[in-house]
Amino acid sequence: MKFVTDYKLENFILETRWQQLPDDVQQRLRGCLLDLLGALISGSGSRQFQVGVKLAKALFRDGNVAAIGTKERFSVSGAATAMGHSSNAYDIDDGHNIIRAHPGTSFIGGLLAAAYEKNLGATDFLTALYVAYESTIRMGAAIMDYYQYAHSSGTFGAIGVVAGVGRIYGFTKEQLNNALSVSEFNAPLVPGIRSVEYPSMNKDGVPFGVMIGQLALAANTCGFTGNKHLLEAEEYAHYLDDLGEKHQVMDLYFKPYPCCRWGHPAIDACLAVMQAHQVSPEEIEAVTVETFFKATQLSKGIPASADEAQYNIAYPVASAIVNGGFSIAQVEETGDPRVHRMMEKLAFECDPELDAQFPGKRLCRVRMKLTGGREVVSGVHEPRGEAFENIGYTWLSEKFCRITAHKLTKNQQETIISLLQQDAWSVPQLVETINEYLDI
Repeated sequence: MKFVTDYKLENFILETRWQQLPDDVQQRLRGCLLDLLGALISGSGSRQFQVGVKLAKALFRDGNVAAIGTKERFSVSGAATAMGHSSNAYDIDDGHNIIRAHPGTSFIGGLLAAAYEKNLGATDFLTALYVAYESTIRMGAAIMDYYQYAHSSGTFGAIGVVAGVGRIYGFTKEQLNNALSVSEFNAPLVPGIRSVEYPSMNKDGVPFGVMIGQLALAANTCGFTGNKHLLEAEEYAHYLDDLGEKHQVMDLYFKPYPCCRWGHPAIDACLAVMQAHQVSPEEIEAVTVETFFKATQLSKGIPASADEAQYNIAYPVASAIVNGGFSIAQVEETGDPRVHRMMEKLAFECDPELDAQFPGKRLCRVRMKLTGGREVVSGVHEPRGEAFENIGYTWLSEKFCRITAHKLTKNQQETIISLLQQDAWSVPQLVETINEYLDI
């Protein structure tokens, strides 16, 4: 490969200004932050977050930086590590179809920790969030091309942390170029399909991407040198051609259910056909889910942990059929025998026509065989919250209230929703307010 260092990406990261961003992009960034805060708040109740706090206390104790969901104080790396364990704990965060991953969750812990230390204000933080998204998604596309297999979110998060935090710390373009090189080269190459078939806390590798990003920043300040990053290669430089013109943040999708996106259309197809034909769970004898091949590879066993409940297709679908929906409560409480019996009635098949449209679209239909020999069939469903729906702040606010209802009062939720629409807050104020609400 031939590399050309022209600092195009680095200049974009360092020189972008809030006032330059179109109104719809500014509003989207406020919505993205609200959505990520919802993931962090709900994730603060997870076992994975408890592990992250324990790890941060062991390795990164020295500091006074707060993390959402704990009274402990850490170094910047410690707070980033702790929040890196909670942001994706329930798989409820934003995603991008082309890189098949969740960009926001992969760097939000690092950005919040650095911004807390630097007492960053609202628009400065939101601008750092913007350049982190744009850099992560473009580098993610290059990485996918280069390695020719699907990675998970943590792979790309190392780059997003460096992009956003490098801007927050005021790196020069040369320092940022070096740190990006180090983070991209050493990013964890998380094997996404393995985690789909054999789910565990490994899942999307988010905590490790955050930590690699932090290590790349620290190594840079200590004199460690890298050499080139993929977006400087001639083969991949085209991903930067539309920087500042095409806003990748507008192509994000947002998730209504706390499980792998690949199972979402099956949930909605089942619920829709049951409602349309007035089907009760007791009438169902068998369900055939026709979908794209990758979705059929998701685990189908009875989950023994919250992570196994999320990276599963049979459990969320069966739970939705039985309960009329799928929520964090069902992720944590996986012992319902009614759901287990429904799982035995499910079959999953690859439909070639639906599979041909992946990854641009994730499609599904279901066929239900009912008592008495009747069969009902759904239409083709796509996950809700896709980019073409032009998801707005109201949709994201309703989701925020739904997924944080077990943690926050209605007044507390409304205060956060209103605060993010303003520009007077700082990151320390935001984090401390949330922790106060969480009784931390």
